[in-house]
Amino acid sequence: MDIKTLNIDESAKINAQAWLDGAYDDATKQAILDMAANPNELNESFYRHLEFGTGGLRGIMGVGTNRMNKYTVAMATQGLANYVRKVNPDEKELRAAISHDSRNHSREFAEITANVLAANGYKVYLFDGMRPTPELSFAVRHFHCHTGVMLTASHNPKEYNGYKAYWSDGCQLTAPHDEAVIEEVLKIKSIADVKMSGGEQNIQIIGEDVDKVYLARVEQNALNPEVIKKHHDVKIVYTPLHGTGITLIPRMLKQLGFTNVNVVEAQAVPDGNFPTTPSPNPEEKAAMKMAVDLARQIDADIVFASDPDADRVGVAVKRPDGEWMLLNGNQTMSVLFYYIVKQWQEKKMLTGNEFMVKTIVTSELPADIATRAGIKIYDVLTGFKFIGAKILELEGIETFIAGGEESYGYMIGDFVRDKDAVAACSMIAEIAAWARDNGKTFFDILVDIYKEYGFYKEGLVSVVRKGKSGAEEIQQMMRDYRSNPPAEIDGERVVCIKDYLTHESKDLLTGKVTPIDLPKSNVLQFFTDRGNKITVRPSGTEPKIKYYFGVKGDLCCKDCFDKTNTALDNKIESIKHSMNLV
Repeated sequence: MDIKTLNIDESAKINAQAWLDGAYDDATKQAILDMAANPNELNESFYRHLEFGTGGLRGIMGVGTNRMNKYTVAMATQGLANYVRKVNPDEKELRAAISHDSRNHSREFAEITANVLAANGYKVYLFDGMRPTPELSFAVRHFHCHTGVMLTASHNPKEYNGYKAYWSDGCQLTAPHDEAVIEEVLKIKSIADVKMSGGEQNIQIIGEDVDKVYLARVEQNALNPEVIKKHHDVKIVYTPLHGTGITLIPRMLKQLGFTNVNVVEAQAVPDGNFPTTPSPNPEEKAAMKMAVDLARQIDADIVFASDPDADRVGVAVKRPDGEWMLLNGNQTMSVLFYYIVKQWQEKKMLTGNEFMVKTIVTSELPADIATRAGIKIYDVLTGFKFIGAKILELEGIETFIAGGEESYGYMIGDFVRDKDAVAACSMIAEIAAWARDNGKTFFDILVDIYKEYGFYKEGLVSVVRKGKSGAEEIQQMMRDYRSNPPAEIDGERVVCIKDYLTHESKDLLTGKVTPIDLPKSNVLQFFTDRGNKITVRPSGTEPKIKYYFGVKGDLCCKDCFDKTNTALDNKIESIKHSMNLV
C-alpha cells in the first residue's frame, strides 16, 4: 500500500516515508507497512516527533517518530550530544551518566544511549543495572558530567517508556536547553546521521561504588539518629511496585538502623509489566493495596511505596479507628516540611538565610509552615526541574532545605537535583519513629499540623483527551478559559486570575495587573473571594488537562477530623459540579 495515498496528516506521511526510505531495519519497515491497514495508528505513530515536556521525552513504545523505540532514542541522543558539545566547544572530555528503570526495553535503550554518546567521544558512566532516578542525578554531579540520561516513564502504564535528560547540575533540562536540544534532534533527518558505535572503550560501568557514596549522603539527612536508634523497631511496610526502589530503599533503611522493614515480596521483583497492579503509580489506591493489606496483617506503623524509577513516594497511615488512610502528596509534603522545619528550629540550625520551594499547583500549607518559621518559600512552575533551577539560581546565596510538589515528589538537601524517594522514605521512617517517641502516630502529626495552620484540602480532576485531536481539544479549552474566564465559581466571585502564559496576575476588583516573574507556561489560576484556588493546566507528559482545587477550613480537635474532612471534600465536589467536571 502506498503511504502517500492514505488519509492521514501530511507530516505523518512525510515522516513515515522517510523511515521507509531510510536506513532502518526490515522489521521496522514491515511494521510501518502493516500499519497502513490502520491509518489512525499510522497517523498517531508518525504525525509528530516526541517532544521534551516537564518530564522529558516520554511516549508509548512502538515504531514511529511519535513512539519510544531504539531509533527515536538514538536520534534524541545524537541531538543531545550535538547540543552539549555546541555549548562546551572547548571541553576536551565531555562526560555523561546513564541509568534506567525496570521497564521493558529500558536496559536496551540505556545501552543505545551509552553507545551513541560514546561514539561521539563522550566519557560515559553507565550503571551496571537499574537504579533510581535520584541516583542518576547524583551521579551526574558526582562525576562532574556535562549531561545525563535516565531511561524511565516514571509512574506511567507499562506501554510507556521515557528519556529524562539532565544538565551538568544534575537537574532535568530547563529553558533554553530543553527546546534547544529538540532543535538539534530535529536536525537529525535520518538514522544515518547518528553515530551508533565505535566508542565502546569510552564506556565505564559503575554501580556499588556510587551506591555507597550516594547512600552515605542520604544518611546525613537524618535529623534525629538517636530517636531512630531508640525506636529502631518501628514497623514499616514498603513496596517498590516492581521498580528500582528495591535496589536502595530497604538497604538505606537498614543503614539508618531500622530493623523492622517489611517488603511486599510479590512486588519486590523488578518487572516492566507490573503484573500485580493496574498501574505502578503510588498516587492510586490500587497500587497501594497489597502494601496496606500487609500493614493490616502485621499491625504496621507506616506504609510507603515508590514508583518504578523511585522518585515518587506514596504514604499510608493508620487512623485512630485502626483503618488505613492514604495521604495525598500535599499531606506528605506538609508533614515532611513540618518535621524538618521544627527540627531545624529546635537544633538552632536556622540562620535566616534558608529557603524551601514548592510548585504553583501545590497546597499553600507547606508555604505557611515555612513562612511562619521565617524561612523563605519560592513558588515555581510544575515540574521538579524548576525546583532544581531555583536551587542553582540561589546556589552560594541562600541555603536550600527542602522542596516538593503535590504529585508525590520531594527533595531533601541539594546533593540531588530531582525528586528523591530514597531520601523521602528515609525521612518518613524517621518521622514515624519521632512520632512514637512523642507518644503519637504519623496521623497525629498531621492532625497537629491542621490544628495549628488550618485544614488545607486539595482535589484533582484529570480530563483525558487522547491523540492529535485530543491535544487540539485541550488547547481549545485553554483558549476558551482565556477568552471567556468564569466570573464566579460555585457561587464565589473570582477576584484574581493568574495567567502564566501571558505573565499577568490580574486583580478583578481593582483592575490592577501585576507581572509574574516565572517562565511562560500554559497555566491558569482562579482565586475566589473566599480564598479558594483553582488551577487549570495541560499535562506536559500525558494527553490530559488537569484541574487542581485548593480549599481550607478550621480543625478544632482530633475528633472533628472526619467531619471537617467531609465538609471540605463536599466543597471540592461542589466546585467540580459548578465547572461541569463531574
